[in-house]
Amino acid sequence: MAKWSRSRLLYFMPGVEPLPFGVVDVEQEEARYASAGQLRSERELRNVAAIDIGTNSTHLLVASVDPSLHTFSVDLAEKSTTRLGERDPDSGELTGPAMERVFETLKRFKELAASHQVEQVVASATSAVREASNGRDFLQRIQDQLGLEVDLLSGAEEARLIYLGVLSGMPFGECPHLLLDIGGGSTELILADGRDARALTSTRVGAVRLQRDFVKHEPIPPQRRSFLQTFIQGSLEPAVDKVCRRINPGESPVMVATSGTAMAIGALLASEDDRPPLRLHGYRFSRQRLDGLVEKLIAMTPEQRRIQTPINDRRSEIIVPGALILQTAMQMLAADELVLSERALREGLIVDWMLRHGLLEDRFSFQSSIRQRTVIHQVQRFAVNHRRAERVASHALSLYDHTHGVLHHDDGGGRDLLWASAMLHACGQHINLSAYHKHSWYLIRHGELLGYSEAEHLMVAAIARYHRRSLPKKRHLEWQALATREHRRLVAEMALLLRLAAAIDRRPEPVVAAIRVESADDDQVVFELVPEGLNQNLSLEQWSLKSCASVVKEASGVTMKVVVEE
Repeated sequence: MAKWSRSRLLYFMPGVEPLPFGVVDVEQEEARYASAGQLRSERELRNVAAIDIGTNSTHLLVASVDPSLHTFSVDLAEKSTTRLGERDPDSGELTGPAMERVFETLKRFKELAASHQVEQVVASATSAVREASNGRDFLQRIQDQLGLEVDLLSGAEEARLIYLGVLSGMPFGECPHLLLDIGGGSTELILADGRDARALTSTRVGAVRLQRDFVKHEPIPPQRRSFLQTFIQGSLEPAVDKVCRRINPGESPVMVATSGTAMAIGALLASEDDRPPLRLHGYRFSRQRLDGLVEKLIAMTPEQRRIQTPINDRRSEIIVPGALILQTAMQMLAADELVLSERALREGLIVDWMLRHGLLEDRFSFQSSIRQRTVIHQVQRFAVNHRRAERVASHALSLYDHTHGVLHHDDGGGRDLLWASAMLHACGQHINLSAYHKHSWYLIRHGELLGYSEAEHLMVAAIARYHRRSLPKKRHLEWQALATREHRRLVAEMALLLRLAAAIDRRPEPVVAAIRVESADDDQVVFELVPEGLNQNLSLEQWSLKSCASVVKEASGVTMKVVVEE
């Protein structure tokens, strides 16, 4: 091979065959996507259910636990508005109608869990039950008549489980996080990082409690609002003081909000965005936006709030006091922004079950590889050829590392997105071979990628979408979904690398042992294919890689040359 004044050398293994192009109407094939979503490789899964008996609602979650990956996925989530917090105003006891609503809901949930063949139902009750004098009698009735044992959680234990739930679905890195869970009867505030929970607090102030005790007329008069804010501040002050004392000098914690009130507020704010997110997990909003929304909500009548599309009737009744708690907490903690987490207490019950059954080494094992685990889980879910996906991913990352300044100009943020896309780029092959890149986009976009922001999730899907056939076009909805010009540039560059990585392997078994990449200057790159064995014919692989030359030239201005080691 000729000598160049400047060179980059790269060795990597083969990729996955690109398939013919075809046109598909994604919206008409959602049933087929749902079917593909059930595909899983042959492995042992353990099903477990979690039930949370809350002040406002009772929830069921059914999860499939993967012992080999030490992770889980949610198969079913059900909710029933049981309003257990509507206690007797004189005695404070749980009322007969409220208990009956919960009891009937639990019967349905138990049947649902059994239909999923769960090996155990883990159930818990929170503030409404623990504060009622007849709460324990109610739990005993549930055990006697339904055979369902329900743990009565203390405030600190509720906070611990919320922490475990958030920890399982959000990377903390080296930064401390303030977790706020506003329930119907209590609010949990936690200070934690990826190694430890520094402070676990629970305060007897919640959306249902405030609505029941203090909101008699709506819209809320200014004096009543001022009283509510003062009451909330006084209630939260011990918890805020505790967590603030444990924030180290120089640290700037990330604020995370979970559960119904925060999700409803997030849904209202997201509905105002030009590009509303598909999911609220990871959605961010500022305190300034929250302040504006609170002003709108507090001026509305209950009837006016009910017509707000993102929230249901019951949530519209209690969202104002819940929003005031969130607003006050952000003010007291000097938080200018927060991020939403869809995972909380119920997911924490699953993580705790995994810990108690030896399926996690420790409670922080999720944190070391949240992104990797969630991608590999999706690889298994859609029965992707794991071995070949890993080869393509390895090639793509090697190309990334050795072609900076020639085929891409990323500063490092795209590397992980490229890996995820490479692992999942072929997941759509089970839908339609001829247009699998489009189907892969849909499956990735609508799948769960824990640890990735909404923008990153979109980019992972788009990189897989554009790894074959045509380059991105302005009219493509997938392209329009990308939020910024910088995101589009990154997707275009990473998709080009994935295209090259996938083009090298045209056969089920690897025949290319390595590929050397050398660049003489910024507008020419030479690939040398190294065969797996002696006398190995690589003409097919050489042709496949050469077929990318025109696209590479169009996308990057770089001229490609492909040779085979003799």
